[in-house]
Amino acid sequence: MSLEFLSLERIQEIAHQYGYWAVFLGILLENLGIPVPGETVTIVGGFLAGSDELNYWLVLGDAIAGAAIGGTCGYLIGRKFGWSFMLQVGRIFRISEDRLLEMKEQFSNNATKAVFFGRFIALLRIFAGPLAGVAQMPYAKFFIYNLAGAAAWASVMVTLAFFVGKIVSLEELVALTAKFGIVALAIAFAVIFVPLWLEARKAGVGTSDQ
Repeated sequence: MSLEFLSLERIQEIAHQYGYWAVFLGILLENLGIPVPGETVTIVGGFLAGSDELNYWLVLGDAIAGAAIGGTCGYLIGRKFGWSFMLQVGRIFRISEDRLLEMKEQFSNNATKAVFFGRFIALLRIFAGPLAGVAQMPYAKFFIYNLAGAAAWASVMVTLAFFVGKIVSLEELVALTAKFGIVALAIAFAVIFVPLWLEARKAGVGTSDQ
């Protein structure tokens, strides 16, 4: 989700006007859950670097820093306020605290993968940090995987825009990236929620048999 009034043309104008700050703040704010198209801003930054309007290494450094700092802020927010918020949501949707604890443990078992690979998946890029905080993932471990994920994601996005942007238009590049994000989100949803649904269904069948 992103702010609808921020069209690609408007994002290009912002990137031209504010340069490296636009890349840094764009992905940082997106990681904080603010509906800013941080990934698109990063791609535009890489595209401008490919046309020699910005420096590749500075764009890459800003993207890594923005993603890493934003993820850390999300982690700290989740660690301090996330569990109480989840309990309130659980009461609204009638999810027991025991079930929430099970979900917390399941995420904890896969937290490192979620923090690293979540960078490449829409929505999970925003929620992986707070969820890691809720799961009480040790900060030292989070720091390593968060920084590694931020570096990997930023390297792919900026480098892709830098080189591929010389072959295809910026509009096509953004559209292709968006399609990849949707496919990755669908796969992640299937991997995470289908097993949980099957497990819940199996538990329900077992209970009814008794």
